[in-house]
Amino acid sequence: MYRYYRSGSYYQVSQYGADLLRRAVNNGYEEGVRAGQSDREDNWQFGYQDCDAYQDATFGYDGYYASLDDYRFYFREGFRRGYEDGYYGRWQYGSYTNGVISLLGNVLVEVLRLQYLGAID
Repeated sequence: MYRYYRSGSYYQVSQYGADLLRRAVNNGYEEGVRAGQSDREDNWQFGYQDCDAYQDATFGYDGYYASLDDYRFYFREGFRRGYEDGYYGRWQYGSYTNGVISLLGNVLVEVLRLQYLGAID
Protein backbone atom coordinates (compact mmCIF):
# COMPACT_ATOMS: atom_id res chain seq x y z
CA MET A 1 0.00 0.00 0.00
CA TYR A 2 1.17 3.50 -0.84
CA ARG A 3 0.02 6.95 0.13
CA TYR A 4 0.42 10.29 -1.58
CA TYR A 5 -0.40 13.87 -0.72
CA ARG A 6 -2.39 16.04 -3.08
CA SER A 7 -4.44 19.19 -2.61
CA GLY A 8 -4.21 19.15 1.18
CA SER A 9 -5.16 15.51 1.73
CA TYR A 10 -3.55 12.09 1.92
CA TYR A 11 -4.78 9.26 -0.28
CA GLN A 12 -3.96 5.57 -0.34
CA VAL A 13 -3.46 3.39 -3.39
CA SER A 14 -2.32 -0.13 -4.10
CA GLN A 15 0.88 -0.99 -5.95
CA TYR A 16 -1.18 -0.98 -9.15
CA GLY A 17 -2.54 2.47 -8.38
CA ALA A 18 0.96 3.78 -7.64
CA ASP A 19 2.16 2.34 -10.96
CA LEU A 20 -0.73 4.01 -12.79
CA LEU A 21 0.09 7.40 -11.24
CA ARG A 22 3.74 6.97 -12.24
CA ARG A 23 2.58 6.23 -15.79
CA ALA A 24 0.37 9.33 -15.70
CA VAL A 25 3.34 11.57 -14.98
CA ASN A 26 5.50 9.80 -17.57
CA ASN A 27 2.77 9.83 -20.23
CA GLY A 28 2.17 13.50 -19.58
CA TYR A 29 5.86 14.28 -19.81
CA GLU A 30 6.28 12.46 -23.11
CA GLU A 31 3.20 14.09 -24.65
CA GLY A 32 4.29 17.47 -23.33
CA VAL A 33 7.74 17.20 -24.91
CA ARG A 34 6.17 16.50 -28.29
CA ALA A 35 3.67 19.35 -27.97
CA GLY A 36 6.35 21.80 -26.84
CA GLN A 37 8.68 20.84 -29.68
CA SER A 38 5.84 21.22 -32.17
CA ASP A 39 4.85 24.65 -30.87
CA ARG A 40 8.48 25.82 -30.96
CA GLU A 41 8.98 24.54 -34.51
CA ASP A 42 5.76 26.26 -35.62
CA ASN A 43 6.89 29.51 -33.93
CA TRP A 44 3.84 29.52 -31.67
CA GLN A 45 3.83 31.23 -28.30
CA PHE A 46 4.52 29.20 -25.18
CA GLY A 47 1.19 27.81 -23.99
CA TYR A 48 0.94 24.30 -22.59
CA GLN A 49 -2.51 24.98 -21.12
CA ASP A 50 -3.88 25.52 -24.62
CA CYS A 51 -2.90 22.03 -25.78
CA ASP A 52 -5.71 19.51 -26.22
CA ALA A 53 -3.67 16.76 -24.56
CA TYR A 54 -3.17 18.91 -21.46
CA GLN A 55 -6.83 19.85 -21.27
CA ASP A 56 -8.07 16.29 -21.77
CA ALA A 57 -5.30 14.62 -19.71
CA THR A 58 -6.66 11.09 -20.15
CA PHE A 59 -4.07 9.58 -22.51
CA GLY A 60 -3.12 6.18 -21.08
CA TYR A 61 -5.83 6.04 -18.41
CA ASP A 62 -7.39 2.59 -18.19
CA GLY A 63 -10.03 3.21 -15.54
CA TYR A 64 -8.55 0.96 -12.87
CA TYR A 65 -6.74 1.45 -9.56
CA ALA A 66 -6.78 5.28 -9.36
CA SER A 67 -9.38 7.96 -9.93
CA LEU A 68 -9.58 9.86 -13.19
CA ASP A 69 -9.14 13.13 -11.27
CA ASP A 70 -5.87 11.91 -9.77
CA TYR A 71 -4.66 10.58 -13.12
CA ARG A 72 -5.46 13.88 -14.83
CA PHE A 73 -3.71 15.87 -12.11
CA TYR A 74 -0.47 13.88 -12.43
CA PHE A 75 -0.65 13.71 -16.23
CA ARG A 76 -0.79 17.52 -16.27
CA GLU A 77 2.14 17.78 -13.85
CA GLY A 78 4.21 15.68 -16.24
CA PHE A 79 2.88 17.47 -19.31
CA ARG A 80 3.84 20.91 -18.03
CA ARG A 81 7.41 19.83 -17.39
CA GLY A 82 7.64 18.04 -20.72
CA TYR A 83 6.23 20.99 -22.60
CA GLU A 84 8.84 23.28 -21.03
CA ASP A 85 11.65 20.92 -22.03
CA GLY A 86 10.29 20.50 -25.55
CA TYR A 87 9.56 24.17 -26.11
CA TYR A 88 12.93 25.36 -24.81
CA GLY A 89 14.89 22.50 -26.41
CA ARG A 90 16.42 21.24 -23.18
CA TRP A 91 16.32 18.19 -20.92
CA GLN A 92 15.89 19.67 -17.44
CA TYR A 93 13.19 17.25 -16.31
CA GLY A 94 13.86 14.25 -18.50
CA SER A 95 16.05 12.64 -21.10
CA TYR A 96 16.03 11.33 -24.63
CA THR A 97 18.02 8.14 -25.10
CA ASN A 98 17.86 5.67 -28.00
CA GLY A 99 14.59 7.16 -29.22
CA VAL A 100 12.91 7.02 -25.81
CA ILE A 101 11.68 10.10 -23.94
CA SER A 102 11.60 9.56 -20.19
CA LEU A 103 11.19 11.60 -17.06
CA LEU A 104 14.10 11.69 -14.62
CA GLY A 105 13.53 9.53 -11.56
CA ASN A 106 14.13 12.31 -9.06
CA VAL A 107 11.52 14.48 -10.79
CA LEU A 108 9.03 11.63 -10.64
CA VAL A 109 9.66 11.24 -6.91
CA GLU A 110 9.27 14.99 -6.37
CA VAL A 111 5.99 15.15 -8.29
CA LEU A 112 4.30 12.06 -6.80
CA ARG A 113 5.71 12.05 -3.28
CA LEU A 114 4.60 8.43 -2.87
CA GLN A 115 5.28 6.77 0.45
CA TYR A 116 5.33 3.00 0.79
CA LEU A 117 3.26 1.95 3.80
CA GLY A 118 3.94 -1.77 3.64
CA ALA A 119 2.23 -4.84 2.30
CA ILE A 120 -1.51 -5.35 2.71
CA ASP A 121 -2.37 -8.08 5.21
